[in-house]
Amino acid sequence: AAAVKFMMIRTVPDGDERDKDIANAIRYAVDNGAQVISMSFGKAYSPFKVAVDDAVKYADAHGVLMVHAAGNDGADLSKGRNFPTPMYLSGGRPQNWIEVGASSWKGGDKLAAPFSNYGQQQVDVFAPGVDILSTIPGNEYERDSGTSMAAPVVSGLAALILDFYPNLTAGDIKKIIMTSVTRTNQSV
Repeated sequence: AAAVKFMMIRTVPDGDERDKDIANAIRYAVDNGAQVISMSFGKAYSPFKVAVDDAVKYADAHGVLMVHAAGNDGADLSKGRNFPTPMYLSGGRPQNWIEVGASSWKGGDKLAAPFSNYGQQQVDVFAPGVDILSTIPGNEYERDSGTSMAAPVVSGLAALILDFYPNLTAGDIKKIIMTSVTRTNQSV
């Protein structure tokens, strides 16, 4: 039986997340044994991106896989940004980062959710993110859509792979996920 453990870190207060909150949450997760960090937050600006970049470099150096929701603006990320981004201000990018868009159960030109951000070089994979049944406060359930529903699917997959193959590195897990996806010729 799978023995995956979860560590919930509230990164976003009431309102937008601040760069220091993102950086501190990433560092806290790494320092407390996280092997996969699911990041379902994003914004259009990052005034202290260097602090976030430093935290991402810290996680990358510690072999932690970071899985980030691409955002819900229906935007081409080659022309815009959704922070945090897997591109450092100083150039380069983390090795252990997967950017996730949202897909639906619909095929053809409706496979990619219309709200999902995309970009051939910016978004690595798409995962189920439309009408996902999830828990909500008050012991209730509801269906929600968003890349914040899709990123945890990829994070969960990574965690299960690690549970069954604990000697794999974050880079191994990323490679497995990236090479085992079903590729389509669809352009978003």
